[in-house]
Amino acid sequence: MFESFEQYRSGEQELPEEQIVWYLYGVGLEVLGKDKTPEHAQIGAPGPDQLLARVDAAGLCFSDTKIIKLGGDHPRLYGRDLANDPIIPAHEAALTIIAVGENRREQYKVGDRFVVQADIYFDGVNLAFGYMLPGALEQYVLIGEEILDGDDGCYLVPVQAETGYAEAALAEPWACVVRAYRDVRRSDLKPGGAVWIIGTPGAEDEDYRLPGAEYAAVPRQVVMTDVPEGLAGQIRNLAAGAGVQVTTTGRFSEISEAGLVENYTGGKGFDDVFVLGSGSPEAVEVADRSLNKRGRLTIVTDKPLPRPVNLDVGRIHYDETYYAGASPKNPLAAYRKIRPLHLKPGGKAWLVGGAGPMGQMHLQLALESSNRPAQVLVSDIDDGRLATTVTRLGDTARENGVEMITVNPTTISPEEFDGRLRELAPEGFDDIVMMVAVPQLISASAAYLAREGMFNVFAGIARGTTAEIDATAIALNGVRFVGSSGSGIQDLAQTIQMTETGELSPNRAVAGIGGMDAVWDGMEAVRDGTFSGKIVIYPQIANLPLTRLEDLGGILPEVAAKLGPALQWTREAEAALLGHFLVEE
Repeated sequence: MFESFEQYRSGEQELPEEQIVWYLYGVGLEVLGKDKTPEHAQIGAPGPDQLLARVDAAGLCFSDTKIIKLGGDHPRLYGRDLANDPIIPAHEAALTIIAVGENRREQYKVGDRFVVQADIYFDGVNLAFGYMLPGALEQYVLIGEEILDGDDGCYLVPVQAETGYAEAALAEPWACVVRAYRDVRRSDLKPGGAVWIIGTPGAEDEDYRLPGAEYAAVPRQVVMTDVPEGLAGQIRNLAAGAGVQVTTTGRFSEISEAGLVENYTGGKGFDDVFVLGSGSPEAVEVADRSLNKRGRLTIVTDKPLPRPVNLDVGRIHYDETYYAGASPKNPLAAYRKIRPLHLKPGGKAWLVGGAGPMGQMHLQLALESSNRPAQVLVSDIDDGRLATTVTRLGDTARENGVEMITVNPTTISPEEFDGRLRELAPEGFDDIVMMVAVPQLISASAAYLAREGMFNVFAGIARGTTAEIDATAIALNGVRFVGSSGSGIQDLAQTIQMTETGELSPNRAVAGIGGMDAVWDGMEAVRDGTFSGKIVIYPQIANLPLTRLEDLGGILPEVAAKLGPALQWTREAEAALLGHFLVEE
């Protein structure tokens, strides 16, 4: 117990002998903890190069339920035997340093506050916090060299003393939303990369020019398949002057893309692929399979393709593969960015599945942005979540002059839904953000993109999952598909800055709270999608059950009295909560 909330915030405290911990022992919720309850464990003192941190708040994430579903088969656990070597899940954490190893005392002090950038790499290996490294579902966590001296530097991002614990913990999922709009697209060929150029039937009839190509970044390798001789000659001349190796393969119908990828990229994939002409949708599909991570595929044509193509939408999300179109008169124009990735100012945006926790974050970011769209459509199949979205963010939309529309497509016929979409956006939506990992829905929604529209595959759909996409819209209409997975240190730092300057209000995403005893119920609720917003666990509180904010008044009226408009979680409510449970009377 603490004498005051101020003492709690200071980090000055006596360390208990034991702490409460949730271990995951395998696959399924039934092996999270023991009989739906946490366990007790010793608290280790920090070594000379370690810190000991108190976990003040932990957000529960749908990604945590994926670990529970897959156990040691989760890709980030590398086949770990959880029965004998369990993990401690949860990666959305607000931390306060309470003990500092002797070799770290010039850098850190007791009371310093941080959030963790969870995607941690150490010696080239992903050791994500809450996966391979112990996560936030314990009261105290040791912070070692993997986090402090990782491949990208220190994975701790500082937090001001006045910042709330929940809003700090939720900076991690918010950073994923911020990252979704950070533009990392290359504006040139990859320097030192591998290029594959594929000609299709009819490509030989085009007049290809490479204006400005001599100023482009220089790849190490160019592979040509069925490239018209006029263009091939231009490429050879340019390559000879730059020392680039050029290889001509056999006919497209005779080659193996897997063999080319292995021979010329060491199995990694081509960094830049150009498909010349519109005569072979199959060539576009083959090219897609051959892309490296963050690889770019350019369809070089002025003509429509005869059919849609099946593209790996999972890789758009996880590997940030990218597609564009260009005229034969300037194939490299595909690298010129038509527009930024953020939602088009004054435009029309559609959030598909947008009433869930992450969808509401995208919506809130759009409404609070200084360059916000004029109209946002939120579609969802849950009327309750849609109603909550309106309650939480409807006033913000009105105050900021944004027309916010909600619709449940399952309550009307497909024809009526189509009519509604075309009524709202006769020319198409400038932005579509996909929150649902269903390829058929991606295909159907993409048909409503406007010219130069942006489709953001935010949902974590598995690599290798294809969706039917109108390649003509990519080639001729400037339509773009983008995606991202997770966030980086830069994104988390930006999110914390936006929070602390008042530009962003992460607390608005909180739908429920609980103590450590509530973790099992909380994970079940996240898995089943029964809460319309985020669930935040306060690890230093043991016996607070999972509680919706709208029910808080019947349990802790003095805390509920500190909630903001529309039952919004606040720093004042959080202080009252921690004071109720942790401060001595």
